[in-house]
Amino acid sequence: MCCSVGFARSLGLALLPLALCCIVANLLLLFPMGEITYIKQDRLASYIWYFGGLGGGGLLMLVPAVAFTTLGKCSCCWNESLMMCGSVLAAVVGLVGSAYCFIVSGYALLQGPQCFTSYGWSYPFADQKGRYLLQPETWTRCLQPVNIVEWNITLLCVLLGLAVLEFIICLLQLGNGLVNAVCRPCCYKQEYSLNA
Repeated sequence: MCCSVGFARSLGLALLPLALCCIVANLLLLFPMGEITYIKQDRLASYIWYFGGLGGGGLLMLVPAVAFTTLGKCSCCWNESLMMCGSVLAAVVGLVGSAYCFIVSGYALLQGPQCFTSYGWSYPFADQKGRYLLQPETWTRCLQPVNIVEWNITLLCVLLGLAVLEFIICLLQLGNGLVNAVCRPCCYKQEYSLNA
């Protein structure tokens, strides 16, 4: 059990910086090029307001991160199997959060940024289903905010990558917790019958 608890703690420690990076990336999306003007004028892409990185990959991911790192430190009367069941529930919360971050970031990437073009404020890449990502020459359609396409693509790709890493970590703990919650009582019964 010590190995599985240590493994869970290391996974929790790995989740903490990933969650913080998701929060920072989402906050940066709210302020293109560090400017506050566009958030005041409500000129941000609609999917940015779904807070995939802040909510899903960030704050929601803190639940499993804290649960995994504090696993086994509580001196309450829980048995070890019940403790691992709690980590399984926390892992499921993490899976939901990372999936939400991935889906929202993916849709935001497909939609493209809202920007000022020669026709006014619009989503010039919304009808392209993501083809604009492979056509950098079309990015100059966006006149304001300057370099908004690169800004969004970079930060949304970072969020996608972080969400995948968070999903893998929570999936590992889900497997670890299930194996230990299910198999541990059987091992104790075998040890007890051998000692009797």
